[in-house]
Amino acid sequence: MIKIETPTYYTATKKYELSFPSLESDIEADVVVIGGGFAGINTALELAEKGITNVVVLEARYLGFGGTGRNGGQIMAGIGHDLETIKKDVGEEGLRRIFEISDEGARIIKDRIKKYDIDADFRHGYAYLGFNSRQEKTLREWEKEFRSVAPDQDIELLTGNDVQSIVGSDAYSCALKHMGAGQVHSLNLLLGEAKALTSYGARIFENSPALSVEYGDTVKVRTAKGSVKASKLLWACDSFNNGIEPELDKKIINTYAFQLVTEPLSDELVQKISPIRGAYSDIRPVIDYFRITNENRLLFGSATRVIEHIPTDIKAWQRAQMLKIFPYLKDVGIDLCWGGPMACTSKLFPNLGSMPEHPNVFFVQGWAGFGVTPSHIICKILAEGMSEGSSRYDLVSSIKQANILGKEKFRPAILTAGKAWHQLSGYWTGRR
Repeated sequence: MIKIETPTYYTATKKYELSFPSLESDIEADVVVIGGGFAGINTALELAEKGITNVVVLEARYLGFGGTGRNGGQIMAGIGHDLETIKKDVGEEGLRRIFEISDEGARIIKDRIKKYDIDADFRHGYAYLGFNSRQEKTLREWEKEFRSVAPDQDIELLTGNDVQSIVGSDAYSCALKHMGAGQVHSLNLLLGEAKALTSYGARIFENSPALSVEYGDTVKVRTAKGSVKASKLLWACDSFNNGIEPELDKKIINTYAFQLVTEPLSDELVQKISPIRGAYSDIRPVIDYFRITNENRLLFGSATRVIEHIPTDIKAWQRAQMLKIFPYLKDVGIDLCWGGPMACTSKLFPNLGSMPEHPNVFFVQGWAGFGVTPSHIICKILAEGMSEGSSRYDLVSSIKQANILGKEKFRPAILTAGKAWHQLSGYWTGRR
């Protein structure tokens, strides 16, 4: 297993020194949230903004311990990997509505940063990158789709030598620039949102793992030294369910992603790598993603593409991935490298809703590595479902996810088979 405690770029550069006590008494609330990442904090903040302020958040370790504090910081369009996987659940019209909804995530982040004066190094500028003519065709389709929902944004497809005007790599033959998207320091964003949440009177407890949960008209969550009684519960553990809620655990499987950050780069290198000083990802079934940080470092992330495994030397493996794209960085030092699990569903689309026998118990999980932006819109929709209800919540929660059988014994084999199929299907969908 990866040691998640390894320092990351985010923990090394956080600007909010927030800490919260552990729960050591028996308390009551209207809503109790299990999980202190984007999913838990975003949903709690949305509820607080609706006037539901008696909310308690329980975090097993510290805020941002999971994927929220060790991702790429990309603010990109879309929810999930391939919306076609959910077409049978929602139909053509539902698919169109979800695509339109997905564009709201970046706006929510920008509005929240402004409303609560959050210092999170937000920058505009994004590019989706392709390697061949099949991917160029896909990017041309995306260009039309993105423009249809964001006609006021600077969105442009570039090919050939023009690609160098936005990214300094010979690896790519095409690129779709989207200046409405961008990048953010995800841990500072989360901590700023947590600070905003507490301003409404909500309570957060760290180092307070849920040990048992009793369902009923009133839900009771027990920790080592205390408990919370509440009218509603939200499971927001993602890759750290660890079987405490077996029915939810059946719907997800953990894979691993890895990131590195270089030493500070010269202004000349920064300009060569990223003329738009933006964030980037290719469109393969398993992507590379990277961005120039506020301190002129390159943050580069990836995952194993076919064979599911944790490299013996993560730093060397991840550096090799970076040099495939930027060979001229061969003499640049790597200051930090880290990684950890991310939960995936069978359709690579977030799984949310309420428990069939317990309508006051809600859940959201399975971001599949696409959590920064989607968590903001999905959790807004989830908060609608937990409060007044909405057609958007009914639509997104109608997407059914299959149980993933045998993952306890055969996780690497299941993921390897899934990745192999994902790669193969990428040829048909224009992603390979």
